[in-house]
Amino acid sequence: MGHRYNQDKYQLLQQRLDRTLTGAPASPVLMRILQMLFSPAEAELAAKLPGQLTPLAVLARRTGLPEPQLDEKLTDLAERGLIIDLEYNGKRYFSLAPVVIGFFEFTFMRTRDELPMAELAALFEEYMMSDASDSAFPHAVFQGETQIGRSLVREEALPADSTEILDWERASKVIEQAKSIGVSLCACRHKQSHLGQACQAPQEVCLSMNYAADILVRRGMARTVGASEALRILQKCKEAGLAQTGDNVQRNLSYICNCCGCCCSMFQSVRRLHMRGAIVTSNWLAGLDASKCRRCGKCVAACPAGAISFVNQPENGLKPSVICDESLCLGCGVCHTACPLGAISLRSRPQKVYVPETAFDKNVAMAIERGKVAELLFDQPESLSARALARTATLLEKSGPVRALLALKPVKSIFLKGLVTGAKARMKEIRPYIE
Repeated sequence: MGHRYNQDKYQLLQQRLDRTLTGAPASPVLMRILQMLFSPAEAELAAKLPGQLTPLAVLARRTGLPEPQLDEKLTDLAERGLIIDLEYNGKRYFSLAPVVIGFFEFTFMRTRDELPMAELAALFEEYMMSDASDSAFPHAVFQGETQIGRSLVREEALPADSTEILDWERASKVIEQAKSIGVSLCACRHKQSHLGQACQAPQEVCLSMNYAADILVRRGMARTVGASEALRILQKCKEAGLAQTGDNVQRNLSYICNCCGCCCSMFQSVRRLHMRGAIVTSNWLAGLDASKCRRCGKCVAACPAGAISFVNQPENGLKPSVICDESLCLGCGVCHTACPLGAISLRSRPQKVYVPETAFDKNVAMAIERGKVAELLFDQPESLSARALARTATLLEKSGPVRALLALKPVKSIFLKGLVTGAKARMKEIRPYIE
């Protein structure tokens, strides 16, 4: 009886996590992960946390626990990277951490002697990167047009006379303008190292910025670095052939990842699971100059998305030619750096790529596309009335007529603007810090 009671607690946590923007579809593998990371009592408490940062005093009223007792419990979970906490103007705020970007990264961003890391790595790999055609988790994360991450172009790969690049598209400018910076282990390569499958690329290269850096540094998941050291890390990663991806927003980016095509979960979703839209592209495309190309294959090996390949030409006896699949090209510029002959250059995409201005805009767009607007509207998941209203909103949102209406850009834009305004109003106390 007690075993079933505890299982119900983990099931409630899984269901709560599945309502986050990146989802957490039910799976025996996920249940095993949750059981390894949370005690039954912790799972029960975490399932009551909203997805938005909420003041401790509010959470104490909702859970019925005294503030000091609740603070102690939540602080312990935050120190272990299982929930998110923030301190601002003398107040403490907490929210549930999703699977990604969330407790997967927080688990592997540092060394952990108290956890069976090899077993966790194998479980996360199975849950996140299943080769099955119905692999539920990656489909939950990467459905829709608005994604959590975007490709950052290498500035040195752009034409010398290019004036179109904006500061939020430059990794160097993002670093220089950050209020604070932290560096952590790359969670993806660290996970792969426990599986014996990591590449030789450097691991302490995951850069967090602004409020995200403050959170990670305070909890021992990152160490503080200055802009000059962060720029040196960036340069080292470029020399190692790593691609830069960042938070899919224009303002106040929270992270820059330095990614390889073999370990990074986002790139593996593109390459192995054929999810071409898993990473938002930059505003540039790679172009190949056949007259300069000697078919050495260095660009083919370097492209993290697998967009560049050889095409055989047996009919005329020539060496295979090199082509770039523009539907896969992320415009990162890694191929430009790898080419020793200058045969690859970047050109502007015919149509500009949409990047949300703030995290609020991104989250609302993701919620609309994923049918999770109710999660933004109702932030008391344990409330029966909220669950009923959320269920009604979700059913309406998924109905044919409503989905068709939201597909119209003017209507969607008005709806998005209204939701963003509401989300900002609910978090007005910490907006200056996180926006």
